[in-house]
Amino acid sequence: MAEQTIDLKKSLKHFFGFDSFKGNQEVVIQSILGGKDSFVIMPTGAGKSLCYQLPALMQEGTAIIISPLIALMKNQVDSIRGFGESDAVAHFLNSSLTKTQAKIVKDDVTSGKTKMLYVAPETLKKEETVEFLRSVKVSFVAVDEAHCISEWGHDFRPEYRRIKEIIKAIDDVPMVALTATATPKVQFDIQKNLNMIDAEVFKSSFNRDNLYYEVKAKGKKGQTLKDILSFINKRRGKSGIVYCLSRKKVEEVAEILAANGVKALPYHAGLDAKTRSSHQDKFLMEEADVIVATIAFGMGIDKPDVRFVIHYDVPKSLEGYYQETGRSGRDGKAGDCVLFYNPNDNEKLEKFLKDKPVAEREIGTQLILEMASFAESSQCRRKFLLHYFGEVFDADNCNKMCDNCRHPKTMIDVSEQFVQMLEVVKATDGRVDIKHIVNILIGKASNDVKAHKHTELPQFGIGKNKDEMFWKSTVRLALLNNLLEKNIEKYGLISVLDKGLEFLKNPRKVLMPVDTEFESVNDSDFENVQMESLHDEELYEKLKELQREVARKKNLPPYVIFQESSLEDMATKYPTTMDEMENISGVGKNKALKFGQPFIELIAEYVEENDIERPDDLVLKTVANKSGKKISIIQNIDKKLSIDDIARSQAFTVKELLDEMESIVYSGTKLDFSYYIEELIDDDVKEEIFDYFRGTEDNDLDAAVNEFEGDFTHDEMQLFRIQFISEVAN
Repeated sequence: MAEQTIDLKKSLKHFFGFDSFKGNQEVVIQSILGGKDSFVIMPTGAGKSLCYQLPALMQEGTAIIISPLIALMKNQVDSIRGFGESDAVAHFLNSSLTKTQAKIVKDDVTSGKTKMLYVAPETLKKEETVEFLRSVKVSFVAVDEAHCISEWGHDFRPEYRRIKEIIKAIDDVPMVALTATATPKVQFDIQKNLNMIDAEVFKSSFNRDNLYYEVKAKGKKGQTLKDILSFINKRRGKSGIVYCLSRKKVEEVAEILAANGVKALPYHAGLDAKTRSSHQDKFLMEEADVIVATIAFGMGIDKPDVRFVIHYDVPKSLEGYYQETGRSGRDGKAGDCVLFYNPNDNEKLEKFLKDKPVAEREIGTQLILEMASFAESSQCRRKFLLHYFGEVFDADNCNKMCDNCRHPKTMIDVSEQFVQMLEVVKATDGRVDIKHIVNILIGKASNDVKAHKHTELPQFGIGKNKDEMFWKSTVRLALLNNLLEKNIEKYGLISVLDKGLEFLKNPRKVLMPVDTEFESVNDSDFENVQMESLHDEELYEKLKELQREVARKKNLPPYVIFQESSLEDMATKYPTTMDEMENISGVGKNKALKFGQPFIELIAEYVEENDIERPDDLVLKTVANKSGKKISIIQNIDKKLSIDDIARSQAFTVKELLDEMESIVYSGTKLDFSYYIEELIDDDVKEEIFDYFRGTEDNDLDAAVNEFEGDFTHDEMQLFRIQFISEVAN
């Protein structure tokens, strides 16, 4: 055939300036030029797009590229126009175009100037699009991100299911499906739904040997944010993506990173198209270093130098995780992939599924369990990941490019328990999942176990001397080494393979590290993110001494200068600038300016004398409380409303309001509600109470109430103390 005589390398050099193809690119292009249906499974960064771009440029007519995201199309079109003689070489047709813009696109396609037309599946199914494409010469159709066809894929799009029938209505042309991630199950779904069972399949290795995979425990109340900030600070100026599951979390994380000096921007589907496009462009043009995003960002974004991908939340599936981490290190240089894992996140994901149809719920649950297994596994992460995609990998070749290989756990001999576990799986005859098998082993008579009458098995309770995590580890290890098989289509039912039966006949020594059991924590409370760590006792004592000294000079009680919790925070974070002091718990701008300088000087001297490496990244600035409650309280006091009325307006009890007011004045903001106090006591009594507060180092309200023999309630005394602090300290 004429196409086979074409010098592909010459065309590659002419259009793209490359001297040689990568991996399977050349054989895929030959297949497309030969008019064959082709199925390309190629990891991110391996040059998937070139597989259809080069044959499109070389052939007569226009190639139709079906793509799921408008942002992706824009990125791809901008990229290919850089290699063409005019912008007409590539266009996209989607809902973002005006009628005038759409007409220009159609005119360029009709005149033969356009070699690639990117179309969204929603646009493709419109009758006017089908009619137009019938009127022009189509060279072939490429279905990009083809995993969107499968419900088992991580980004299922029902519109993709109709692609084959729509294409048939246009013309009988070759089809190429491309994806950067596909398990055997997803691969079959794609081929079946596109009627490509006989297509040539080109599957590249999924191993990205330049990526380092790590899973960290997700901590409480913003500790994860400190970990993320620490990680990013060590890579200042490098490009990275932080993935979160919710739009709200995206906004909050982006704001907090930006408040701490990181050039970070949010990206999610809730932002208007102009803002999304602007943020994406700033990231691509390196005006922003970090994008905090939902999964709406990144698909097909061709930025080669993303140096890290952080998952703040656990992804919905291993495919999603692989796809998202694959956006790091596309230039072949090192990329770090860090997942923060909390079992509570799995429960949140399962709640999202509760209103879905049964089949979709079962699929979603199975995908969540696979992701949890990956996160908890103490085996080589690379081996685990590649096994999921049907690829055999020797963990020795990981080269310590995952946390489990770099920091291996102690191995224990589990030969005897391995036999017990395999016997249970064999006895259940491929009819139950991992949880059921573990329940039999530990002797837990769950409803499922009783329904199958598995309490009657001789193996019931045989492993009750070990915990659930231990037995999960044995099953996962057997799956990784192909002794067991998980039937994905039947929602994770486990059965013994021939290799497992052989092991039962001839057992051998098995060494295994037990998987990690992560603590479930509630990760909330972005406001008032505090550091949870032990403070420097020696520095704390020096600060206490200085607090007393400053208090004596100003004739004030020590607690008015700084609260003990503030001193503890200083002895944890070592603030040496006014900005850092302002961010200490319970300080704020005014109090820092009024009292902070001697404390800053003492800390700076202490840090230098003791050669302390300050945890700069842990001085985490938080964004303002958007609820506006504090502002509202201040405004209502300015309006001279009563304490009861202010409490009602904020839906607070009086006690809650007083605590909030106390927090405001302790951080250095002045409140003046003397108008209210004047209704309760005359000036002489007020002076007497203020003299008491001025002369005592005891910050105990009960003691103050007793001092005045119960003339005032606890709430009234707290109110007097708040006014005292506001007047003398702010």
